[in-house]
Amino acid sequence: MRISRLYLPVPLASGADVVLDEERAHYLRTVLRLKRGFELTVFNGEGGEFAARIGACHREEVSLTVGEYRPVDRESRLDVRLGLGISRGERMDLAIQKAVELGVGAITPLFTERCVVQLDGERKAQRLEHWRRVVWAACEQSGRNRVPEVLEPRSLESWLPAAMGLKIFLDPHAAGGLRELEPPRGTVTLLSGPEGGFSDAERDVAAGAAFTPVRLGPRVLRTETAALAALTAIQTLWGDLAA
Repeated sequence: MRISRLYLPVPLASGADVVLDEERAHYLRTVLRLKRGFELTVFNGEGGEFAARIGACHREEVSLTVGEYRPVDRESRLDVRLGLGISRGERMDLAIQKAVELGVGAITPLFTERCVVQLDGERKAQRLEHWRRVVWAACEQSGRNRVPEVLEPRSLESWLPAAMGLKIFLDPHAAGGLRELEPPRGTVTLLSGPEGGFSDAERDVAAGAAFTPVRLGPRVLRTETAALAALTAIQTLWGDLAA
């Protein structure tokens, strides 16, 4: 039987007892239907993971006893930073979830000219918290023990100057593809647009920031498909998918 994994953003040490917060207690008790004595794996995002066993498991409290530390590393050797045009609802969730599974190191949601999602004040904070929870769940599922950061949503123009390494932006009108680029020696920064794609002005701004336009074959891909196809290709060419 597959051992369940649980992200616990708290200090962990072998032999420690940890009382779960209500959200995680409900997940173990009601969703996974685990009982006292069941074993699972826990991690806190700092690298490695721990064996754990459920101690108390009732309506008032769910607690774990932390066991042996395992220095397991499932991170890609390629550091990929993703700037992702904000799309609606499940499309954005899917893109973030699968980007984590494909080894992305950090994600920045971006406001662009054709972005159809408006986020202000409290709603922006709520969406950011939601996206971070999507990342946590994807790490639990995929076996990653380091949690990629989801940064504060920001404008495309303010994000571009912070980009590092090999800088790529996805453009169905580009002349060339990924195979024509020199293999990166460190970080790859990938820019993927929203549902309506980039405007001509945004393409010019990205090119001015030393981003190289690439296309992903002859077809125009939806926003969530484009980011995931690019990450898959990048990890196959230069990362660990072909390992």
